[in-house]
Amino acid sequence: MRHKKLGRKLGIRADHRKAQRMNMLTALITHGRVVTTLAKAKEYRRHADKIIHLAKVRTLARMRRAASQLGNKRSIVKRLFDVVAPQFVERPGGYTRILKLAKPRVGDAAPRAILELVGESERRAKAAEEARALEAEKATKGKKSKKAKGEEAGAEPAKS
Repeated sequence: MRHKKLGRKLGIRADHRKAQRMNMLTALITHGRVVTTLAKAKEYRRHADKIIHLAKVRTLARMRRAASQLGNKRSIVKRLFDVVAPQFVERPGGYTRILKLAKPRVGDAAPRAILELVGESERRAKAAEEARALEAEKATKGKKSKKAKGEEAGAEPAKS
C-alpha cells in the first residue's frame, strides 16, 4: 500500500519525472498556461505553487533554489522573479488553476486539462480585445484616408 507516499508516478522513471517537471514548470512560467493530461496537471500544480511561493521574496538563496528546480535556466528564473511572482505578492496561495477540457487526447483518450496561472485567461482576453480594437482602428483609419484622398482628388478639379 502507498500510505504516506506523496506524488504520482505517472508511469515513468524518476529521472524522466524530474525532467518532465522542469520542462512543465519552464513552459508554465514562459507561456502562462500549459495543455497537458489531467494527472500531470494535478501533479505539477503542487510544484508550480511551491516555486511561485518561493519566488515571492527575492533573495539569493531562493533564486538558487528556484534555479536548481528549473534546470539552472537564468532567463526562466529571471522571468519567475521579475514577472510572475510580483503578480501574486498579495495572494496567500493558489497561484495556479486547472481547467478540464471537454475533448480527450486523440491517441489514447486520456483526459486533458489546462494548467494555467491565475489571471492568465483574463490577461489573454484583455490582450485579444486590445488587438481587436487596434485592428478596428487601423481599418477605420485606412478607410478614412482612402475616402479623404478620393474627395480631395474630386474637389481639386472643381476648384480649377
